[in-house]
Amino acid sequence: MNVDERAGLKSGFLCAIDSLKEKVTALSAFIFDNPEPAFKEFKTSGAMQDFLREHGFQVETAIAGMETAFRATLGSGAPVIALLAEMDSLPELGHACGHNIVGAASVGAASALSQVLDAEFKRGGHGTLMVLGTPAEEEGHGKTEMVAAGVFGSIDAAMMVHGSSRRMVSKHFLGLSVLHFTFSGRAAHASAYPEEGINALNAVIQTFNAINALRQHVPSDVRIHGIVTDGGKAANIVPETASAEFFVRAFAMDEVESLKERVIKCARGAAEATGCTLEVTEVGEPNAPMKINRAFAAAYKDSLRQLGLKEDEYKPDKNLGSSDIGNVSQVVPSIHPNVPLRKGIAVHTRDFAVAAGGPDGHRATIEGASALGLTAIELLFNTELLESVKKDFASS
Repeated sequence: MNVDERAGLKSGFLCAIDSLKEKVTALSAFIFDNPEPAFKEFKTSGAMQDFLREHGFQVETAIAGMETAFRATLGSGAPVIALLAEMDSLPELGHACGHNIVGAASVGAASALSQVLDAEFKRGGHGTLMVLGTPAEEEGHGKTEMVAAGVFGSIDAAMMVHGSSRRMVSKHFLGLSVLHFTFSGRAAHASAYPEEGINALNAVIQTFNAINALRQHVPSDVRIHGIVTDGGKAANIVPETASAEFFVRAFAMDEVESLKERVIKCARGAAEATGCTLEVTEVGEPNAPMKINRAFAAAYKDSLRQLGLKEDEYKPDKNLGSSDIGNVSQVVPSIHPNVPLRKGIAVHTRDFAVAAGGPDGHRATIEGASALGLTAIELLFNTELLESVKKDFASS
């Protein structure tokens, strides 16, 4: 398809987005008002699926062994371009990561695209537009399960947007391993017979102290942070069991693996010092770092220019977290641009949650849907661009 023909599709797509704006923001609002934890996103997943069915998508439910995961498709054959729709919320903070924006932007983009692609596909144009409902991002599980199940095996490119205080096309992510430590001691009356007890909470505290000392001797990109998940049952009982969970992050997975072993040694030392036994569990699959695809990012940046928008100046390796999109980026070309809500707010805060559910969040949702849709048209019908994206993936 030539440049003029793609321009015609894009013009029709933007008209479709404009006509769907109220419905797309209503979907985002519904998701925001019904926050659901990882793997329990039944209302959210159902609302997304219904929206896509209304716009001609064939929907397959409970994929990769997860009840709320789904795959929705329009068209057939190659190339296959996937939009990723996250859905889970945070404990107590609700959608303070803005997954209502993520999900509604991908579903909105796909639904508007259906109004211009359906006729194109029926005329003999080949290609598949896919939406993947990806649960449990906050626990780093949904997309890793899909990767393991081979869901991305036929996909040529995958993308999504995420809310932020800035507009960014490329963003790095750290590799991540999640460790759970359970210490077992012996209960006793904390006042009458303290000498009879073995204090599991002391082992947790000593683990934190040892990790705090370890932080002095790790690379600057490393992050280690944790919480006490069980500190005992009553102050007058020596804690028989206690536990803690730690996130271990770094730029490279070999660094994550090396650091993980050092953190486990901190816990083992604490167990030895206090007389406790220790059980170590690695929670889920590790999250991989993000594999940056410059050709793909350039295509999204060009879509922003068509919308009259400019990327903010900000280092892509600053203020880093982790996400299971990193695992996707290791097996298929992927991007994870940020759409701005407003300056001065950060994810996983109450302020961000308020913004995600209001006018700022709705504007970000439509921006994300618009940019995703324009980029999808290029990937579907610009053979040279898709080859460039694949070449960048193979060489990086």
